[in-house]
Amino acid sequence: MIKKQMWNVALILAIITVSYNIVEGLVSVYFGFSDGSLSLFGFGLDSFIEVMSGIGICHMIIRIKMSDVESVDKFERTALTITGISFYILTVGLIGTVIYNIITSQKPETTLWGIIISSISIMAMISLMLFKMNIGRKLKSDAVIADANCTKTCVYLSVILLFSSILYQIFKLSYIDSIGALGIAIFTFKEGKESFDKSKGKKCCCND
Repeated sequence: MIKKQMWNVALILAIITVSYNIVEGLVSVYFGFSDGSLSLFGFGLDSFIEVMSGIGICHMIIRIKMSDVESVDKFERTALTITGISFYILTVGLIGTVIYNIITSQKPETTLWGIIISSISIMAMISLMLFKMNIGRKLKSDAVIADANCTKTCVYLSVILLFSSILYQIFKLSYIDSIGALGIAIFTFKEGKESFDKSKGKKCCCND
């Protein structure tokens, strides 16, 4: 009974993560587009891709809860493959736009929303990561622990957005926002590779 309740908590945490990423994605894309901030816009698109991954995680938790089997099934492999492709497309799009922005000296009107959104995201993702890690260890579930560790990537992305947004807001140099977007592109490429590895049943750094 206690184990079942802990799986319920793990599922609730996964649903909260998906819901948060939807809201974060909508707000980030809106303000990233309206303010001309590529790093914030890319951050928002990354959040939407994380939603697809999160849906796969919700499915996985429900399946493990019912069957106690942690191997990846067909639905999760498909979700991971789509997620991986989406991350790669986002990576290429961000790099291409970074090059264009640097050549044309494009710069955002403000990165204030990047500071606000990334600060909230850091607090939210760290909290979710710690809760997931605690539940994963109690359940002795490699899948839940891996999900908790993968949440660290969201923290790293938020830190990149926060620092690039603060630096731009202070110095108003056009290339600072582009460098932030490039940093996000590096992480989205890494996330794409890990998604493909997991879809093939391979362990990635999320399990470390």
